[in-house]
Amino acid sequence: MGKTYIIGFPRIGEKRELKFALEDFWSGKISFDEFDMVAKKLKQKHWNYQKNANIEHISSNDFSFYDNMLDTTFMLGAIPDRFKHLNSKEQYFSMARGDKDSPAMEMTKWFNTNYHYIVPELSENIEFKLDATKIINEYNEAKEIGVKTKVNIIGLLTYLGLSKCDNSNYYDLVDKLLPIYEELLKLLSKLDDDIIVQFDEPILVCGANDILLANLKKVYDRLGMVSPKVKIAVVTYFEHINDSITTLCDTPIWAIGLDFVHGKDNLQALDIIEKSGKYLIAGVVNGRNIWKNNIDDSLELLGIIGKTIKKDKILVSTSCSLLHSPYTTANEIKMDTEIKNWLSFAIEKLDEVALIAKIFFDGFDSLNYDGLKYYNKTKDILIKKSASSLLNDIYIKNRIASLDKFQRDGKYEDRIILQRKALKYDNLATTTIGSFPQTPELRAKRLQFKKGEISKSVYEDYIKSYIDECIKIQEDIGLDVLVHGEPERNDMVEFFAERLDGYGFSSNGWVQSYGSRCVKPPFIYGDVSRKDTLGYEWIVYAQSKTKKLVKGMLSGPVTMINWSFVREDVSKSQIATQIALALSDEVDDLQKHGIKIIQVDEAAFKEGYPLRFEKRAGYEKWAVDSFKLSVSSSLKETQIHTHMCYSEFNDIIKTIEAMDADVISIETARSGNRLLKVFKEVGYKQEVGPGIYDIHSPRVPSVEEMKNQIIALLEVLPRKQLWINPDCGLKTRKYDEVIPSLKNMVQAVKEIRGH
Repeated sequence: MGKTYIIGFPRIGEKRELKFALEDFWSGKISFDEFDMVAKKLKQKHWNYQKNANIEHISSNDFSFYDNMLDTTFMLGAIPDRFKHLNSKEQYFSMARGDKDSPAMEMTKWFNTNYHYIVPELSENIEFKLDATKIINEYNEAKEIGVKTKVNIIGLLTYLGLSKCDNSNYYDLVDKLLPIYEELLKLLSKLDDDIIVQFDEPILVCGANDILLANLKKVYDRLGMVSPKVKIAVVTYFEHINDSITTLCDTPIWAIGLDFVHGKDNLQALDIIEKSGKYLIAGVVNGRNIWKNNIDDSLELLGIIGKTIKKDKILVSTSCSLLHSPYTTANEIKMDTEIKNWLSFAIEKLDEVALIAKIFFDGFDSLNYDGLKYYNKTKDILIKKSASSLLNDIYIKNRIASLDKFQRDGKYEDRIILQRKALKYDNLATTTIGSFPQTPELRAKRLQFKKGEISKSVYEDYIKSYIDECIKIQEDIGLDVLVHGEPERNDMVEFFAERLDGYGFSSNGWVQSYGSRCVKPPFIYGDVSRKDTLGYEWIVYAQSKTKKLVKGMLSGPVTMINWSFVREDVSKSQIATQIALALSDEVDDLQKHGIKIIQVDEAAFKEGYPLRFEKRAGYEKWAVDSFKLSVSSSLKETQIHTHMCYSEFNDIIKTIEAMDADVISIETARSGNRLLKVFKEVGYKQEVGPGIYDIHSPRVPSVEEMKNQIIALLEVLPRKQLWINPDCGLKTRKYDEVIPSLKNMVQAVKEIRGH
């Protein structure tokens, strides 16, 4: 039995090959067969990477053209009616992206990560039907190149728990879905003499009640008895599962995967696992951060585990799938060598898992020259890092210690009167979230500037011309409150991070956000402070080109943290305070230069929530406090907006109120007005901008469709409380989609106002 185990591996490719092939296929530049060939070569490369790193348990079916939850929906035949007339390839991508006839399925964050999954749409009348073609094909593809894989499957309870189930409790569908999973295991049992099937059940880390535990027992009692050829591993990550462990151990599964990085309380489950005789897949290497592993700390943790669990029942693993990590540091040729030495991406984590396992099972004496050299070099790097002057900034620490103002002046009820009088905007005011399309020409110009191929003045003249055109487009469309379009920004976090001390950047540290959308998160390695400005001058320039109001756009401290890789030697609350102080300086500069509306986006606010309810109060406190500190310099007359993405607000609406923003815009286009109802139920006083069309789809909604959306919103909140906007930034869209969509949105508002 192998001793090394990887939960899952990234799929976009070392050079984002999958992204580019997927976009070429969508645009008609290549055929599906050509796209599929790129995917097959990537899978082979990834399997060989892991095999050559001495990883013994390697996954198949962790690869996806778009998203594993979408793959599971496809596998189960849970196709919404509006897509059933399409052929299978059209169905798959239309479900994810929408088409001219049908809106896409909802998309939301995968637990507390920045990865997005496609939300299944289920009902009590659904009839599931198995299609295991992809799974079987991938297993055989790996076998053909000499790699015997475990098969990764989204667990039944997690799949249902993350679904939308109209007119039905998702538990009611367990009995319908369980036979399909049994049928799948029967098919897989025919592929080999023995096979490991990994069921991902991260839903368990969110807590369990009696109904969940009863279904957990039912599901894995039955799946565990399908075939003696099938070994089932139930894998969890991101937190502990102590309230589920007894039930899970009382089923005939082979192994349990636990995250000991983000779920240290899992140590309390060891006695139960040992008594059950199950194997333990011990996640001791952080799968979702980028810092070089402290091998001694991991060995100490394994030593604690090994005092309870017999060594021959332990497999050394990553804490979660490496999907959340960039590929390799090998391509970071421009990075400062000292900082680069602190980093470990997916490929490097394979070596860490293999080395830790080698030492843990066989001792230091078993290491060859290269293994011992790797261990000693890693230890030396981490010792030097702990003493590095790059980590600490005494000035910013002293400034925070002397703070005497932590939030803005005045109550909302008083501020909004002043703002309405000063800003003079209509009810149902129209605006956008902030960004406008990042055209190929714009990206090319930015790259030329970064490479030194054009001068700063030439680049800045181009940015100004983009802003000029963006302002003109918005004025022609008739929007009430304009934005400058953010042409100078490569990313809503990276742009600001580049202007802050304590942040570092990779050249190729891409991770998948959804589909072909990849992000390159910066990383926080030291104390954070504002170097100069955060770019307010571009917004001031835009305001000089129009008599209409222009919003100033900033990214909030929680989003800056949640969309960055974060240092682990200080608390997130301390980092958030440092970022918030820098933002408060920028807010002050914006309003001093005539900007009257400032949006501090907290798009990632909800995804940072602890998965365990008992830990949420601590997060809410520092998250709210840091937002308030960010805008503490704003005048009463300055209107503060914020924006949140993909959030279920039911359980955090009081926290949103506590943030005390004057206007919040939210994404509701894919979910109707059910999110908005939460605001009405609690008597939310501030103004709200529910997104009325989905910017993640290329389709252009009609005027009538948008009017219907607005009418539905007015059934929930009065028009004086509503703003009208798309549901997110327009950065990834094309102008030939954006302009007609915004024209239709403004026309819809005009017709509604006319009633």
